[in-house]
Amino acid sequence: MTIAAILKDKGDIQSLAPDSTVAQAVALLAEKRIGAAPVLDGGKVVGIFSERDVIHCLQSDGAAALERRIGDVMTTAVKSIGPNESAIGALSLITQRRIRHLPVIDGDTLVGFVSIGDLVKYRIDRIEADAAAMREYIQSA
Repeated sequence: MTIAAILKDKGDIQSLAPDSTVAQAVALLAEKRIGAAPVLDGGKVVGIFSERDVIHCLQSDGAAALERRIGDVMTTAVKSIGPNESAIGALSLITQRRIRHLPVIDGDTLVGFVSIGDLVKYRIDRIEADAAAMREYIQSA
């Protein structure tokens, strides 16, 4: 299965602008109950802002971190994938890089954002479907 198939079941992409404040980003993450969001500048992914970035800001700046710009504190070493990549390949990349979110980019356009949770859910669903098919096959024999 490709990443594009996983994206069919996902909703809108929540994103941030580099000029947003950490406080605004925290409000978005809390409201949407998400762990990260891509940071877009002119429609292009320039970073990712995650819960980990919040922790780093608070540790270094305390409460003043809430007024900092996302562009100054976001993670900029962004690894992305294409919609035609395999879900297993994406899961492998996330595991190797020790990251939890991947922007899905087609050409220069952000078309999705997948998390390790999305990919693990896909694997579990796939394993359960395979097991059900095997049980059905055995019972019909």
